[in-house]
Amino acid sequence: MSTDPRVYSYSAVLMGSPILLKLFSHNETLASRVFRLIKQYENLLTVNRTPSQVMDINHAAGKHPVSVSRPVYELIRCAKAASLLENSAFNLAIGPLVKRWKIGFQGDSVPPESEIQTLLAITDPTQVLLDDADCSVFLTRPGMEIDLGAIAKGFIADRVRDFLRQEGETLGLINLGGNIQTLGAPEGGWAVGLKKPFGAAEELIGSLVVENKSVVTSGTYERFFERDGKRYHHILDPRSGYPLDNELDSVTIISNDSLNGDIWTTLIYGMGVEKGCAALRARPDIEAVFVTRSGEIVTSSQRHFRFTLLDNRYRLTGNIA
Repeated sequence: MSTDPRVYSYSAVLMGSPILLKLFSHNETLASRVFRLIKQYENLLTVNRTPSQVMDINHAAGKHPVSVSRPVYELIRCAKAASLLENSAFNLAIGPLVKRWKIGFQGDSVPPESEIQTLLAITDPTQVLLDDADCSVFLTRPGMEIDLGAIAKGFIADRVRDFLRQEGETLGLINLGGNIQTLGAPEGGWAVGLKKPFGAAEELIGSLVVENKSVVTSGTYERFFERDGKRYHHILDPRSGYPLDNELDSVTIISNDSLNGDIWTTLIYGMGVEKGCAALRARPDIEAVFVTRSGEIVTSSQRHFRFTLLDNRYRLTGNIA
């Protein structure tokens, strides 16, 4: 990211991740307000502890609707819309499967096939009923659970950007543990590193330069475990109940909004490189960088960013659709 000496960095640990805020002003009060805002949204959206509005919905599954705040409701409505796209790899109702696999948490294991099928039966997004009039959400079947972990960071990153704008800031960056949203453009733009899958923490295979854009990366290397020589990563396929298995190690989405970045990393992961590139031809506002298991880096286009390859063990190619 920018190494301009005028940049002031502030950090905290929230949502289980290190949070980094960069501003072009020394303003600890503003930084503290940003971190409080993040904490407030985390408390609304988390499924890792109670109470939260999302957990209130899950606890009422099969019993009754639960009214929630407008921001939480709108995020759930957005998540359901993405879940209902044809052959979507995104599913807001995937909570029971995520909880059972526990990938990245203590107690992870490979569920029996019979258990996978039982859990799939209570992950149907059409059974998440929404009522716009009173902002209520009803999970129709007992045992259903929504999980907004795949999009919460993107939603919060966008709220931070909007808050900074309201406070008169014209330059800034928020990094929510991998979800990066930028405000404005310092001279030369914001440089964002592309991590090497399964490499050391600071090992990069490339660098993207963006202005006023979000950069969101999702990769199989982020959370996984191994059993009997097979690796199981945290990006679950809601259609099969197992981790997505294709040619990809990571997908990075460059977009205006970090929420779109979150949604599209999952959608594109489910499509793979060729179908993903083809789908993005209809979305000139969204671009992707694919990193394959075979060491290939594919960019859907480079209209909204500049990419520099830093590891010659990888091959850089363009849109293959």
